[in-house]
Amino acid sequence: MKKFTILINCKDQSGIIAATTSFIFKQEGNITYVDQHVDHEQEVFFMRLECTFENNSITTNELKQLFDVSVAQIFAMDWTIFDAEFLPKMAIFVSKYDHCLYDILGRFKSGELNIEIPFIASNHTDLKPIADSFEIPFFHIPITPDTRADSELQHLKLLKEYRVDFIVLARYMQIIPQRLIDAYPSKIINIHHSFLPAFVGAKPYHSAFKRGVKIIGATSHYVTTELDAGPIIEQDVVHVSHTHTIKDLINKGRDLEKIVLSTAIKHHINQKVMVYGNKTVVFS
Repeated sequence: MKKFTILINCKDQSGIIAATTSFIFKQEGNITYVDQHVDHEQEVFFMRLECTFENNSITTNELKQLFDVSVAQIFAMDWTIFDAEFLPKMAIFVSKYDHCLYDILGRFKSGELNIEIPFIASNHTDLKPIADSFEIPFFHIPITPDTRADSELQHLKLLKEYRVDFIVLARYMQIIPQRLIDAYPSKIINIHHSFLPAFVGAKPYHSAFKRGVKIIGATSHYVTTELDAGPIIEQDVVHVSHTHTIKDLINKGRDLEKIVLSTAIKHHINQKVMVYGNKTVVFS
């Protein structure tokens, strides 16, 4: 049995759902999940559909060609079709913080993340032992003002060589260059504390502690040229009180970062996120 996921967005108009579901029926497929959303202000229609086919010989390209002619062109759709058997390749960029990296690799090792991890890249060597323990290639690419351009080329070469589909910044403390963002639009996932822009700098939890905050949070988003302002995939918060120390805030924040980032990764690999403008539609 072959399983596919179809993502659609286009101008809102009548007949889209009927045409799409009829197409699946005519191809002798079975719809196992469908959800849709209409942005009434922008008049944009979004839909996510999962379907199965008993005919194992049907390929993704064949289904795409048929869908394009039979449905997509008629409604001027922006659409994609994904084969459920496809394993996306996810590169990880890290610096010195290890909590998100350990969490991702643990979930990967347990089979929770249906991906391949071809390599881990870092501007420091501190986390190489972690990569080695999980038997994942580790590349040290230092970044200084003098080496920044060369580092960018090294990253692009590695990503192309390993045929990487998307990138996760697991607390990678470097600004992503324009060429890399252009090469991976809506395919670079970042995680940060939700204090931005109120608590910027190297020690946001210290600043938050001084202000006596009652909640702390984390945000995962796609990377764009505007720093920490890309389309948001996942967010969460946890309550804190006057009894919590700075160390408590840091520990709670890091736990939250791990959960929010892993959730964002799952949404991405399960084709549940649709980006439009600087916003996202995230299907359940």
